Amino acid sequence: MRASSLLQPRPEGLYCPPGDFFIDPVRPVKRALITHGHSDHARSGHAHVMATRETLDIMRLRYGEDFASQTQEARLGETLAINEVRISFHPAGHVLGSAQIAVEHGGTRIVASGDYKRSEDPTCLAFETVPCDVFISEATFALPVFRHPPARDEMRKLLDSVAQFPERTHLIGAYALGKAQRVIALIRKLGYDEPIFIHGALIRLCDYYRERGLDLGQLLPATQDSASKSDFAGKIVVGPPSAFADRWARRFPDPVTAFASGWMRVRQRVRQRGVELPLIISDHCDWDELTQTIRETGASELWVTHGREEALLRWSELNGLKARPLHLVGYEDEAE
Repeated sequence: MRASSLLQPRPEGLYCPPGDFFIDPVRPVKRALITHGHSDHARSGHAHVMATRETLDIMRLRYGEDFASQTQEARLGETLAINEVRISFHPAGHVLGSAQIAVEHGGTRIVASGDYKRSEDPTCLAFETVPCDVFISEATFALPVFRHPPARDEMRKLLDSVAQFPERTHLIGAYALGKAQRVIALIRKLGYDEPIFIHGALIRLCDYYRERGLDLGQLLPATQDSASKSDFAGKIVVGPPSAFADRWARRFPDPVTAFASGWMRVRQRVRQRGVELPLIISDHCDWDELTQTIRETGASELWVTHGREEALLRWSELNGLKARPLHLVGYEDEAE
């Protein structure tokens, strides 16, 4: 079967005609297969949703119990058939519950990676390479300039700053799903056992991560109006980047503002956000990891989704791979 007949872009998202399902659709559809719980990939309102247990749970936390009419848990590595199309879910290493989706029919296998990374993350299963004919890759950091440093080194920078400025609060911007929990877990792995304070927007997801067996240590709310500024001196506080602009951030003594993102490699973004301590920690692959992954899949054809497509398309051409952009709309950098 031609790959373009097995999966094809439509306004709703990536559609499989022989299986009559969509992958990460951006509009309500009859049947949706979801790669992970970030809101640009996982939306409410579908009639039937198939995803890993963790992704289904995260969608319930974010959208309520009635986020879909029906749900079906996909077990990693298990092959199922939908209208004779074989599908299977495999770890993507992006956030808790994230999965690549392999679609196979008529002798052709396509792997839709969703968002993925190859670097250390104690909060989710590591990426698993799935051999395929066509690999669908994101391109968030698909430029050779993007080469992420080890996340542990970035966390050591943070802890060195905490030791250097014991009178100041270290205020870390990290997105609520995945990044915040990863940052906290990496801090703990480096031996920091003091309480970490978190914004109220992180509490439910951090509690869920702990329900799934992740030890985040002692977490305390940083939303108490009765707390004085001195209570937060020398402390680490983690919150969503959006909270930095409101009165919540003004309760902390002379804060060292930090932001955990792959975009902290770009100095202009650091200046625009007013970040004093940029932490280059990404939940997406850098250039070397992207090209390594594409090679490892053995795919003869590459389809590129949201991001900087041109460089990967050129790289594919130079390396003898067919490549095309999918021009899917509705995907953003929520995880960064």
